[in-house]
Amino acid sequence: MKTIYKKKILGIVLLFFLGFGIVTARLGYVMIVQADKYLTLAKELHQREREIKAPRGNIYDRNGVKIASNKAVYSISVIYSQMTDKKKVVDILSQELEIDKEEIEKKVYKNSVREKIKSNVEKNAADKIRKYKLDGVKVDEDYKRVYPYDSLASKVLGFTGGDNQGIVGLEVAYDKYLKGKSGRILTLTDGKGIEIEGAYEERDEPVAGNDLYTSLDVNLQNYITQACMKVKKEKKAKQVSMILLNPQNGEIYAMANVPEYNLNEPFRLSKKKSQAGSKKQQEFLNQKWRNTCLNDTYEPGSVFKIVTATAGLELNKVKVNDHFNCPGFRIVEDRKIRCHKTTGHGSETFKEGVMNSCNPVFMEVGARVGVDGMYNTFKKLGLFEKTGIDLPGEAGSIMHKKKNVKAVELATMSFGQSIQITPLQLLRAASAAVNGGNLITPHFGVKTVSSDGKKEKIFEYPVKKNVIRKETSETMRDLLEAVVSEGSGRNCRIEGFSIGGKTATSEKLPRGTGKYISSFLGFSKAQNPTVMGIVLIDEPVGTYYGGTIAAPVMKNVFQIALPYLGISKDYTVDKKSE
Repeated sequence: MKTIYKKKILGIVLLFFLGFGIVTARLGYVMIVQADKYLTLAKELHQREREIKAPRGNIYDRNGVKIASNKAVYSISVIYSQMTDKKKVVDILSQELEIDKEEIEKKVYKNSVREKIKSNVEKNAADKIRKYKLDGVKVDEDYKRVYPYDSLASKVLGFTGGDNQGIVGLEVAYDKYLKGKSGRILTLTDGKGIEIEGAYEERDEPVAGNDLYTSLDVNLQNYITQACMKVKKEKKAKQVSMILLNPQNGEIYAMANVPEYNLNEPFRLSKKKSQAGSKKQQEFLNQKWRNTCLNDTYEPGSVFKIVTATAGLELNKVKVNDHFNCPGFRIVEDRKIRCHKTTGHGSETFKEGVMNSCNPVFMEVGARVGVDGMYNTFKKLGLFEKTGIDLPGEAGSIMHKKKNVKAVELATMSFGQSIQITPLQLLRAASAAVNGGNLITPHFGVKTVSSDGKKEKIFEYPVKKNVIRKETSETMRDLLEAVVSEGSGRNCRIEGFSIGGKTATSEKLPRGTGKYISSFLGFSKAQNPTVMGIVLIDEPVGTYYGGTIAAPVMKNVFQIALPYLGISKDYTVDKKSE
């Protein structure tokens, strides 16, 4: 009996020491191994975190001109547990921030850790609020995006939202470089969440975003915008767009879509539109922000003959001196498809057909090339893919399925109807046709530089080499120079400068509405292109022929842009006339 009793006592002692050992081991593990973890948890329990916004990187043009920057503003917020007079807080914030009391009350009386009342508060208003020394009201430094040129290149630059993140344009395309890294302030609080006066604050400093340097040129952007505004007003057009780029490397000097909008007030609508429903208002805003140079497709019309001519020359289906006859139309299956000159051009060479922008000539060339040849050339010139531009929302082309292309479709495609592409896709294809055969990537971003200037990232863009033969490209330059010097694009001639180009007048869908897009694509120097531009006039009133109203716009721009870009005159009047 005693033996059994002793065993029980021994068992209880062993269990006690075993339990004690387990508790001691666990306590040691918690206190030593997991000390940092629980210290952090304890701090979090008695610390309140406040974000310090990082300044967004600046955006510069190619000459170092600042086109997007920041302005110091303030963010006003309230901490429920620290407010000692909530009614006073509501009254003062409503008065100084000009916000309805009901709206502020919802946040002031909400039992949460922190509620933001308003962002982007100007300094004078923030200073007034500080002077009241309201318990539980925090005034923190913030940044607001500002655009010194207001509406210049608005549909390229884009803008930021309330928390300074990119929304559209370059601002969103390069957001990860521009946005920076926010810092924070950690403040000690008691068990009730009230900040301890005089306690030490931990502070992690913010890291400013990287600056973005672009290929845009403020002077050229300003000039083409003025040129677009002028013709829009004169022709009472719906919209006018223009792009200037370097066809050798894809750098875009300027891109305008008139009417533009004020980047510092991107959500502003006219009084009439602002009275519409919220869904309708958003549609108005989306349309207002839309960059039609790359977000919308259209039937390019006769400018597309550059592609057809390239296909014919590249596949040896036509030579410069081949003879054609234009009676003013061409019968294709059961269709009579007319030339713009209804009386016909008569006998003409291929070169003259290009100069005259003769539809029957290009229908014949398209027929010689065939569906396979045309589609292969489209692919080589990038017309089945997006250009890869560093802006969001780029549209793709709309083409017939190859199996559905019959004689009529092939004929209309050959002079730029029954297909839809973006102006930028057309510019890219034309660049390859005249730059020696290289398919470039249009772009704005050149490099980013860290705020301290120590880190630099230079962007590289793909180029597809030799998509067409150099001989083809050389012939295309000759043909398009003749269009300007002697043909339908002569309204873009500038004494002393060799310029190549092509006109277009395309009827908008649906047919028969009498609405047109008049356009002109031009480049210089003709034999060594370093600048290329396209202008599109949407729904001009009155005269609508591209050679009559679009070519002069490009001429006016080139008269300024060519000398500005260092492109010198390359012939004298005497030599040219010999």
